[in-house]
Amino acid sequence: MSAISVGQAVVLGIVEGVTEFLPVSSTGHLKITEGLMGIPVDDKSVVAFTAVIQVGAIAAVLVYFFKDIVRIVSAWGRGLANREERYHHDYKFAWWVIYATIPIVVVGLAAKPLIEGPLASLWVVAGSLIVGSGLMWAADQMGRHKRGEDDTDLKDAMLVGSSQILALLFPGFSRSGATMSTGLILDLERVAATRLSFFLGIPALTGAGLYELKDAVGAGVDILPLVVGTAVSFAVAYASIAWLLKYVAQHSFNAFVIYRIAIGVLLFGLLGTGVLHA
Repeated sequence: MSAISVGQAVVLGIVEGVTEFLPVSSTGHLKITEGLMGIPVDDKSVVAFTAVIQVGAIAAVLVYFFKDIVRIVSAWGRGLANREERYHHDYKFAWWVIYATIPIVVVGLAAKPLIEGPLASLWVVAGSLIVGSGLMWAADQMGRHKRGEDDTDLKDAMLVGSSQILALLFPGFSRSGATMSTGLILDLERVAATRLSFFLGIPALTGAGLYELKDAVGAGVDILPLVVGTAVSFAVAYASIAWLLKYVAQHSFNAFVIYRIAIGVLLFGLLGTGVLHA
């Protein structure tokens, strides 16, 4: 029998949709939610389920940025066929996304035993939430917010893309938090850093979700909860993306910093009192 019911799938879909692209750690929030609902967080089907419903959130990015993606992919295609088109920023940006995805793929495959083993502990999640908050606060203070999206280059893409490794190795650090913070350190505007985080997350998260799909079905997750959770994740993530881009255009990341610290402290408390198990 499936470890996740349709009702639980709705809740997890909402949590995934809200937190996947906000710099607050979707992994941490999903683990806490699963624990509070009595779902075995270390069950293979549960682990696979949470990876697959990420595809719903990624689909929301693809739809929200559809015109941008079509423009970039079209420029890449033209550049492959015509040497003169290769000087276009969109053509180069497409290659940068590909290059920037390689580090996280290599580390993900090489460190898989650690990622699925000791680093999957909720103690790591709690600590990473708080430590990541410090990095986010420092990055927002250090950054001069003067460079736009058209000013990005290969170095920016590689550094921001490689920062995803922090979230891979230390769940709770937040992929969005790590990439946005790195973008701010590189003096990107908040909106530019946020958009770059979205684009660089598409290949890695899509690959992870599709990779886990076979395991989710084979491990005992019923199709209905999987479909429901993914659909809910898509709808909520779309709204979350639209809200985040408007928010960062006018505000600093301080609210996220405070929230992350509070969630990290809460998680430490739940683990310390035995309400949740690591």
